[in-house]
Amino acid sequence: VARLCVCDLLVAECDANCCCDPDCTEADFSLFTTCSVPIVTGDSRLCSQKAAVYSLDVDANPAERIFELIDQVNPSVFCIHSTNYKQLLSFSSPEMPTPENFDQLLKQFGRAAFSAEPEPDSWNSNTDVQNPSDANETYRYEHGAPVQTEDAFLRLPRPVVSSWCSDANPAGFLVNQATKCTRSVSMEKCGSIQAVSMLFYINSSILAKLYEFVFQVNITVQAVVVQSQDGMRTLLNDSDALRLPMILDDLCINIVLGVSYHITYTDAGEIIEAAASFVLGAINKEALSIQQSFEISFTQVNTQPVPLSGNPGYIVGLPIRAGFLPQGYPFPAEMSLQHNTNKHGQLTILQSTSSQDCLAAQGARAPVLFGYNMISGCTLRITAATKCQPLTQTLLDLLKGQNFPEYVASFGNSQAQDVLDWVPIIHLHTSEQVKSSCQIPVSLEIEVKWTKYGSLVNPQARILNVTATIATTTLQQLPSGRERTFPVTSSVVFTDISSPAEPGYKAWPTINAKLPFDFFFPFV
Repeated sequence: VARLCVCDLLVAECDANCCCDPDCTEADFSLFTTCSVPIVTGDSRLCSQKAAVYSLDVDANPAERIFELIDQVNPSVFCIHSTNYKQLLSFSSPEMPTPENFDQLLKQFGRAAFSAEPEPDSWNSNTDVQNPSDANETYRYEHGAPVQTEDAFLRLPRPVVSSWCSDANPAGFLVNQATKCTRSVSMEKCGSIQAVSMLFYINSSILAKLYEFVFQVNITVQAVVVQSQDGMRTLLNDSDALRLPMILDDLCINIVLGVSYHITYTDAGEIIEAAASFVLGAINKEALSIQQSFEISFTQVNTQPVPLSGNPGYIVGLPIRAGFLPQGYPFPAEMSLQHNTNKHGQLTILQSTSSQDCLAAQGARAPVLFGYNMISGCTLRITAATKCQPLTQTLLDLLKGQNFPEYVASFGNSQAQDVLDWVPIIHLHTSEQVKSSCQIPVSLEIEVKWTKYGSLVNPQARILNVTATIATTTLQQLPSGRERTFPVTSSVVFTDISSPAEPGYKAWPTINAKLPFDFFFPFV
């Protein structure tokens, strides 16, 4: 900016009152009355930049020009951090299609999504070519890096512009994804469509490390599920067998409907294991397309994956995470998630069955889903021979399950080691005001109090309090030969206790600003 001067209009002559004109001398400056351009900057949209400031010291005799180079900070909340787009600095004429370059331009720009730069040949890496930066350097996978195979990259098809599948989407390292898209099929091409064959998804080995072709990991088949025409699924015992599409009884069978990859990696960013699970189906001659689903997940070796229910706040419809405080707390200070009948560490309630028989419903549990008020129940039939104490314990096990948790996670992503992120469950008991030697539990009511936490723009659901109330009733001794039935119920209620903002008071400052339509030009 010190060499820029927008008021320098005359060649090899001093422009009047142009304090940045390099043709002006000290004698010329002494005759100036003001600086027509007091400050010279570059792009005003930059967050921080150098500015050349010009002024006149009229108190001096004769008057003198004062020049300063300062750091100017843009007060706007919308600013450009750095101008790293090289094409912005100059205009390059677009390449016009000719018979000679048409194929090259079509390859570069002929897809639904493309880059302005030519596509690198890194996907088709040559094993004999070393990386120019350092041939001896060990390359580790980093988050988001495409998972490379011996010939290209691990494909995770997804829709791009329309719902049709595009196979050009690489799977990113440590990026869990789930996609669905539509694939064109026909009976005539049953065995020739690569994208509906198991071999298409497991025929390439994965590079254990980036750009290193010495160690490769084969993709093994973990499970194969066959889906019938009516939607019923059956797990095959011989999952190792490769099942290729073929025509049988006017059906094209072994069509890939879904693929689920599971990648195991080390903390050094090295892939050590890869497995794929398949869902296979069949199409008839009327079918023109199928819907395929694809999924990929990553697990670090020697760790147990724990499903989350939000990040950080709970998401409506996902299970509430629960666990126990281990013996000897705070040594170690880490929560222990449930691992018996509930392997994922979830808060559960009694699950209703078609028979409505409480004794037949033992062990059937349903997870408590955040934001969903739920109720379930069954009918208990007792006789004169029923004993109070065993019945009481049976009903408690029925209502609470084998291991009712002590704590629930306040956030959907609360970690087991963060004990303060877990909320203790408060247990209450209510009973009839009747003196009786036998009180049996007949209902469990769970109330979950939650609040909106964080910014008003993107509030996160946080659990603050959980109360489990057991209600009991009196069991009178029945005459011989008589029977009685009791309804046994479990329920869950979610209560939002968020405090509304006071009238005329804004808890958080808000920004009401509109960007110019060309603010980010030429950036996309």
